[in-house]
Amino acid sequence: FSLGDARRPLHETAILVEDIVHTQLINLLQQAAEVSQMRGARVISAEDLLFLMRKDKKKLRRLLKYMFFRDYKSKIVKGIEEDDLLEDKFNSNNTNKRQKLAQDFFNSIDQTGELLAMFEDDEIDDVKQERMERAERQTRTMDSVQYAEFCESRQLSFSKKASKFRDWLDCSSMEIKPNAVAMEILAYLAYETVAQLVDLALLVKQDMTPKAGDPFSHAISATFIQYHNSTESASVKTSLDSPENTPPPTPTPPAPAGQQHLGKAPSGALGNGGIGQDSTKSKQRKRKKSTAACGMEAQSDAIQPSHIREAIRRYGHKIGPLSPFTSAYRRNGMTFLAC
Repeated sequence: FSLGDARRPLHETAILVEDIVHTQLINLLQQAAEVSQMRGARVISAEDLLFLMRKDKKKLRRLLKYMFFRDYKSKIVKGIEEDDLLEDKFNSNNTNKRQKLAQDFFNSIDQTGELLAMFEDDEIDDVKQERMERAERQTRTMDSVQYAEFCESRQLSFSKKASKFRDWLDCSSMEIKPNAVAMEILAYLAYETVAQLVDLALLVKQDMTPKAGDPFSHAISATFIQYHNSTESASVKTSLDSPENTPPPTPTPPAPAGQQHLGKAPSGALGNGGIGQDSTKSKQRKRKKSTAACGMEAQSDAIQPSHIREAIRRYGHKIGPLSPFTSAYRRNGMTFLAC
């Protein structure tokens, strides 16, 4: 919800997103363990994850900013004054703990200076900017209660309950286990994976929304149709004048013969355009005000599992509409979303 989905996301979509994030992090941990073994280390550390992310400069720069703010937060918790914090930010001789770790590692592997240059690069992150603008658009129509719920959702992360997150990744069964800083980065990458899944799914959802007069509306992906037909075949509109989110009417007993001549003539169509249409419309207005109807209306705008699957399919292609967002690090056909 805080990243752009509907206020009440679909449970099926959440389960699918969780499965994708879990699979990606398990694969990432396995590859980080291999890197750790190659350099003769006993634990998976931040250096191993930074090495895996070295080819994607934009996401690596975003991670470095996250590591800086983690150091910033740690110093605030310890009670250091704000003036000292600002001085530390611009003082290269007193680098923060996590930043110093990254700088020392990049000094050992960077031969062109591209990685070290990211510490002084103040380029605007287009992806983060887009997410902030999307959040601002979401809050325009919220009241105080909805905005409080939205702010609470934005504060959620994988790092608040580190022990549960470690159990979720089954780190206890690994021969080489991640240390504390590596777990921080993994929690950040898990959040970024969810965020990128929502980013890509919203693009797919926008692309798949039929537009009037669109000459390319017939060129819909066959994969999307395969997953989408089963969910939307029951919700096809019977009339162009019927509203988008009108729920189907509840079954009503047949009206007496004398009442059938009142109102409009029966058209023979099922759903919204059948017999007793006028009486059904008043019931629909009342149902729309109920909590259940509001939930159905919110779910109609939610990201569908088919949007997630289509986004993953497109993301895995080297050439395609989502190729600029595709991961720079590939191995054994596995495409990572967050690195």
